[in-house]
Amino acid sequence: MSPHWTQRPEGGGRFALRLIMNIGLKFGRPTARLILYPITLYFYFRRGPERRASYAFLERAFGRPANMWQVMRHIHRFAGTILDRVFLLAGRMRSFEINIHGVEEVRAKLQPDRGMLLLGAHLGSFEVLRVLADSHRDIRVCVLLDVQQTPALTDMLHALNPDVARNVIDATRGGTEVVLALSEALQQGAVAAMLADRARPREPTIAVDFMGAPAQFPTAPFVIASMIDVPLVLCFGLYRGGKRYDLYFETFADNLQISRRERQAELQAVVQRFAHRLEHHVRIDPYNWFNFYDFWTNETVAAVAPIKVPDQQDSGERMAYGVGSGDAGDNPGGQSAVGR
Repeated sequence: MSPHWTQRPEGGGRFALRLIMNIGLKFGRPTARLILYPITLYFYFRRGPERRASYAFLERAFGRPANMWQVMRHIHRFAGTILDRVFLLAGRMRSFEINIHGVEEVRAKLQPDRGMLLLGAHLGSFEVLRVLADSHRDIRVCVLLDVQQTPALTDMLHALNPDVARNVIDATRGGTEVVLALSEALQQGAVAAMLADRARPREPTIAVDFMGAPAQFPTAPFVIASMIDVPLVLCFGLYRGGKRYDLYFETFADNLQISRRERQAELQAVVQRFAHRLEHHVRIDPYNWFNFYDFWTNETVAAVAPIKVPDQQDSGERMAYGVGSGDAGDNPGGQSAVGR
């Protein structure tokens, strides 16, 4: 059995990460990108599990065995998006050409007392979402983040932009606290973002079809969405090479409803629909897939004890399973190394 993704160590020490960041900020992005070539070689030859995962994924995506150059391109693409986070968080948006698709529909759904929940995945750069807050200063963006998974890069990026750190909701807190923190932010009209493709150990999952085979997806993000009466929007930032990004927004549900009586069947349908939309964007550019582990055979526990979360709409209580315990908390600043 392959190790769970949380068991893979963070790649690169604090010194190496800060060195790369300082080179980038002092000498510019083109110079800093030269460092990506030795980094790519290092991860290709020294990180066997990630290398094998890349070979397997690219074969699945392209329908033929991948070669060494394709895998190196895959790793280089990932390393490039990590470097770009430095410039995005430093506010150097002019370094990039970012094409935004569907943002007006998103703005139309925002209200002063009713925000929006964004769901993304480890596909491309979730950090490019920052352009939304940069170009629309009236929009506050909060991110649900597991601050303990990749502490070196997280600390470095938050030091670079303290405003981002102040808008992080720590996913390692209890499930009830996470939901209440999200609810508070959304009631203030904020955009709250989380990733919905990875589950942590003991987090409940559902197996759905994804790129031709069953894969486990966490249910917590969708349970959270069903408890908070706000629009649910998908967000994917694909890196297209050079300095180009495509940022896609698409409405998933104006108000996601999951009944107690048909809970399992409805969750299955909702997660399957998310997987279909994720696959659509993965196939646009497979080199943006940054889950460098065996996504299709990774084992997770399908049930945990429920927690009680106060309902916003009545005096009763609704049940959430595994809320806040998983990679729903993995934010842009938390994805540091290929082993992440």
